[in-house]
Amino acid sequence: MATDLSVSVKDEPGGLAGVAKALGDAGVNIEGLAGLGGGGAGHIHLLVEDAGKARSALEGAGYSIDGEREALVLDVAGEDRPGSLAMIAGKASDAGVNLTACYAATRSRIVLVSDDVAALRKAVGG
Repeated sequence: MATDLSVSVKDEPGGLAGVAKALGDAGVNIEGLAGLGGGGAGHIHLLVEDAGKARSALEGAGYSIDGEREALVLDVAGEDRPGSLAMIAGKASDAGVNLTACYAATRSRIVLVSDDVAALRKAVGG
């Protein structure tokens, strides 16, 4: 199952590097990533297949997991054109589904995270 993990780090040099090293050393592939920093804090969303292994690696390296949710991952290779994201997000909106995270992943995929992944899947397909 594709899982979105969210992790907070200090907004300083090495924040992302430490997270990536912990996962790499454990053999966990990062399939998607979004990160923002500012005001002394950084927040990272990670798409992983093996959430248990990723959680164990991150917690073992001293990181705490802020959230873990099933993610909907859509192949958008054939949809890479203006307006595609608006169409996908609009379908979620029309169905009353709130997106809590959205980011790009490897292999021309987009990651959508919601508190109601079943309703999201129904609204946008996938």
